[in-house]
Amino acid sequence: MSEAGAFSIVTRDLNLWYGSFQALIDVSIEIRPRLITSLIGPSGCGKTTLLRCFNRVNERYGYVRTTGGIEIHGRNIYAPDVSLVELRKAVGMVFQRPNPLPLSVYENVVLGLRLHTSGAALHRSKLDAVVEEALTQVGLWKDLKDRLHTTATGLQLEQQQKLCIARLVPLKPEVILMDEPCSALDVEGTRAIEELLFGLKERYTIVVVTHNMAQARRVSDECIFMLLGRVMEHDRTEDIFLSPRNPKTAEYIEGRYG
Repeated sequence: MSEAGAFSIVTRDLNLWYGSFQALIDVSIEIRPRLITSLIGPSGCGKTTLLRCFNRVNERYGYVRTTGGIEIHGRNIYAPDVSLVELRKAVGMVFQRPNPLPLSVYENVVLGLRLHTSGAALHRSKLDAVVEEALTQVGLWKDLKDRLHTTATGLQLEQQQKLCIARLVPLKPEVILMDEPCSALDVEGTRAIEELLFGLKERYTIVVVTHNMAQARRVSDECIFMLLGRVMEHDRTEDIFLSPRNPKTAEYIEGRYG
């Protein structure tokens, strides 16, 4: 899936309809690699719809129609020879509420690898190394190395969300999509996930949907402000918050609506 290029994700004149309702209108953006880019805007503006376009999850609904183009690392994700399985390996997703499987911590981490790799290649020593690497990347190895065979659903919410991120690591994604990843967490859990994001962006392109303006300002390198299905402004986070070019962006940042 991966190819070299200046941008990780590019959309050109992207439109999407849910039945007769147009949720995205002529969306053209360029997202740079190894940055955290936040999608911000009021509820119903198209943030989550856009996020789910990047791994074509929206297409699970039979009433969805799209036009325009999306390229990830230079590859058209709508090309006839693109495998949805391979696309969703390359573009991983983390949801609002942690959703670990009712399996052990160990099996949660290796499940994707088991599904996508022939059994002969999955030696126990390799799986052990994969689990350690994944949990180390998300800051869980120290806490869970002696609890690998306990049920993941018994972990604290913050640990569950980190584990959901760790599940992506063995599949070697290029992009990680996050839809309100801290919405179910308390202040301490939110802080822990935000700190994790700073480390992850060294390896991955991260796109985050958030309603939390303080969070967007803290963690994002760039922000994309959306309104009524359109991209109104895309710039460095500092510029979006301190000197927005679009009056609608300024109104939203100042809390006048949304």
